[in-house]
Order: sequence, then C-alpha cells, then structure tokens
Amino acid sequence: MAIGSAAASGPFKFLRPRIRPQSTDIAAAATWGVAGVTTALWLVQPFDWLKKQFFKKPEPEN
Repeated sequence: MAIGSAAASGPFKFLRPRIRPQSTDIAAAATWGVAGVTTALWLVQPFDWLKKQFFKKPEPEN
C-alpha cells in the first residue's frame, strides 16, 4: 500500500496509471534532448560568437 500511494502522489496523479510517464521515459527524453542540443551546436558551431560574448573583455573607453 505504501508503494502505490507514493507512486500516485507525483505530479502526474491525474493521469491513468497506464499512461503515466515512467522513469525510463523521462531518462530517454533527457537523453534525446542532450543529443538534440549537441547536434544543433555541432551544425551551427557558434564558437567565435560565444568566445566574443563570454570571454573577451570589453575595451575601456577613453
């Protein structure tokens, strides 16, 4: 009884037990998200822009 009540108290309590996302579903979605972001960065390769935005110190105004 304790296991069933703990599992039903999550944010997806309103869904039927058969269609609730399982931990493997969430892990798979996170993995695909990381893969998608990595692929997008690999395709675009904005490294010069990132270096300019985050690592280059602004020149002092005279």
